[in-house]
Formats: sequence, structure tokens, C-alpha cells
Amino acid sequence: MLAVRTPKIADAIASKIEKLILEGALRPGEKLAPERELAQTLDVSRPSLREGIDKLVRRGLLKSSKNGTFVAQFLSPIMAPLANLYRGNQQAFADYFEFRKCVEARAARDAALRATDVERAAIRACLDDMRKAHKLEDPAQEAEADVTLHMLVYEAGHNFVVLHVMRALSELLRNNIFFNRKNLYLKAGVRDKLLMQHLAIGEAVISGDPERAERAAGDHIGFVFDTVAEIQRASARLDTSLLRARRGDFLAS
Repeated sequence: MLAVRTPKIADAIASKIEKLILEGALRPGEKLAPERELAQTLDVSRPSLREGIDKLVRRGLLKSSKNGTFVAQFLSPIMAPLANLYRGNQQAFADYFEFRKCVEARAARDAALRATDVERAAIRACLDDMRKAHKLEDPAQEAEADVTLHMLVYEAGHNFVVLHVMRALSELLRNNIFFNRKNLYLKAGVRDKLLMQHLAIGEAVISGDPERAERAAGDHIGFVFDTVAEIQRASARLDTSLLRARRGDFLAS
């Protein structure tokens, strides 16, 4: 007769925390609660908790230091080199938006079909934040709310691969790898259109309308691509005209 092996408490703790990371409840860069509090929350001993955390540190999912235990930026070894490759590359810029349009449309559709009441409430609150930031005419707040809404849609789509890949790409977006998001919100007439597009996506997801959500997300990404491309073309034209104006600096007098 084969004996049934009971999993070690430390393994069960590691599996629990790993599941929280996988499902997006614990996010890269976030700091875990202090050891005493976390042990009480999980109803385990501190030595068992410590052993479970050590297992995840060895797997590269957690990072411990004198400042505490953090969820590791486990995609950084991939994304940092990619950021250097993509920065300022026009083909990468176009490919990024082509990828985003495919993923965003499907993610919005899935979110409309799969979102829970909790996730709908979070999206509704984010839309309220967007309206407030818009009234304040604060491009930084609007851009941040923009990223937050898209992340909430990815979460509501309940696809772990999409969630983690797009979260990593959102960090590149925050660091202006593909384009300067602030310039997008500063372009005349664009802020109002972006707000309406984001509201359309969020409200379609909340109402559970997959076709409308998919269409709204695809149209939004297409609009952003076209607008950013025009901003870049205008900037290039200005650079050319300024260079021509200074042509005398390069000629013998």
C-alpha cells in the first residue's frame, strides 16, 4: 500500500502566494505585509512562512532584503533589453500598436463576458477618476488613469498570459519607450476624444456587451496610433525646418 504524502506547510504557503501572484492579486514591485502579520493572515507559523517565502525567492517570484519581501519584477530580465531595442524604432512603434489593437479588442470582449461584480465596480470607479482628472486638465493624472483602466480590463478578461504580458508592456508605456504619453494628452482636441473612448470601453464591459467592447477598444487603439504618428510627423517637420534655419552654421562665411 502506498502512503499518501501530506504536502509540507511551507509548500502550501508557497503555492498560496504563487497563486496570488499568478492571478494578479500580488503585483510586481509590491511589498508583502510584515512577517508577523502575514503569518497571522495565513494562519501559519512564522518559521513555516519563512520557509515558504524562501522557496519563492529561489524561484525568482519574490525578492527579500533588509527592507522587506517584495514581489519580484520577474519580467524585467526580458523587458529591459527589449526597451533598449524598441526605443525610438519606428517599426517597433508600428508593431506595438498592431499588437495592442489585437490584444485590446479581445481583452475587452473577454472582460465584457467574464467580469465579476467586483471588477465591474473597480472599472466604474476608474471611469469616475478619469472624469475627475479630465476636469482638472492634468495630463499626468489622465495618462495614469488611462493605464489603470486598461489593466483593469485585462484583469477582468481572466487570461493570465495577457495580464502579465500587458502589465510588463504597460511599464514600457509608463517609461515612454514607444511614445511620450504626455504629448498625446497635450494635443488640441485629443483629451475629450480619449475620455469618450475610454468611457465607451469601460461602459461596454460593465454592461456585458462583448461586441461593443471589442469595437470600442479596437477603435481606441487605432485612434491613438494615428494621433501619435501625426505628432511624430509634425515633430520631424519642425526639426527639419529648424535645421534649415540654422544651415548657415554649417557653411563657410
